[in-house]
Amino acid sequence: METVLDQATIICSHCDRAIPVANVDLHNAHCSRNLQKCKVCGDMIPKKNAEEHYLTTHAPVSCSLCSEKMDRDIINIHEGENCPKRIVTCDFCEFPLPAVDLAEHQEVCGNRTELCHLCNKYVRLRERYNHEAKCNGGIIQDSTVDSSRNVREPERDEGIQRRRRPRPQNEFSTKLVLFSIAIIGIAVILGSFLLQRKADPSEVH
Repeated sequence: METVLDQATIICSHCDRAIPVANVDLHNAHCSRNLQKCKVCGDMIPKKNAEEHYLTTHAPVSCSLCSEKMDRDIINIHEGENCPKRIVTCDFCEFPLPAVDLAEHQEVCGNRTELCHLCNKYVRLRERYNHEAKCNGGIIQDSTVDSSRNVREPERDEGIQRRRRPRPQNEFSTKLVLFSIAIIGIAVILGSFLLQRKADPSEVH
């Protein structure tokens, strides 16, 4: 039958656990000699495993992309959302590149232009969605965008001139062909007439 003394406990000054009074001497000898409290999590760790426990559980880790060291509990957030070398895609061309280079890339890429098939005008990629929402086959506000940096000037100018000035009609070409045929026909008739005169003996004196 347990006595009151058997049920009494005392807090160990080393591990802060309640220890039965009957076992306190034995516990103190074992606890102070073999166990060590982790300064991070407070768990009692065997002294021989203390360093391994810290390295595998609490030590800062390096980002696999940028090599920056940080607490392991935020490494996943860093690599997925904050790391400057994480791979992201351009909003305009969907090209994958490091996040640190995204702003500079999109500044150039967003200024490229594409032809709007509704109004036949070149529109900056950064303004494409707003343009498409307003475009009505050419009836849009006068916010004509600049030319693309990636489109060579001669090609752009040639395309603009083709749109602004329709190709000449075939009327002139048709007249030229008819005139040429008439000249050739007259030449043939005159040639035939001269050959007939030379061949007719009655014309010879």
